[in-house]
Amino acid sequence: MATSPMYPMASGQPPGGKPGASPSGSKATKVITLTGIGVVSLLLIGYCSAQEDYEEVGAECVDLNSYQPDGSYTIVDDDYCDDDDNVTHYHGSHGAYRWYYGGTRIGARIGHGTTVRPSDVRIVTRKGTVIQRGGFGSRWGSGGS
Repeated sequence: MATSPMYPMASGQPPGGKPGASPSGSKATKVITLTGIGVVSLLLIGYCSAQEDYEEVGAECVDLNSYQPDGSYTIVDDDYCDDDDNVTHYHGSHGAYRWYYGGTRIGARIGHGTTVRPSDVRIVTRKGTVIQRGGFGSRWGSGGS
């Protein structure tokens, strides 16, 4: 029965090393690689979250009681829909004024849009006030319920 030599280097064989040791690289190399991957991932996530490439949609404040058969509404001052100014306007049981998103403006009327608030878009009023930024978190500026 052959026995293993007491000194493996003397017999020309590499040392056995620790069980489970990987011959492909050292522990320090793996730590550096994993750290590098983590840093690159964080940079990529930060870059993507800083991008503002959302579609922009216009919003007009309309009087819901002014609905016409052609589907249009009368545009009123933004203050009627903006609830941040401490000015009280009559809103009725379902809200007399509401933001109207998108659509086509013809004179003092607007149509072919919606009163349903779109998501994941940047909503801007005619005055340039941002009602909602795309993605997470938003400011609700509707005077309606």
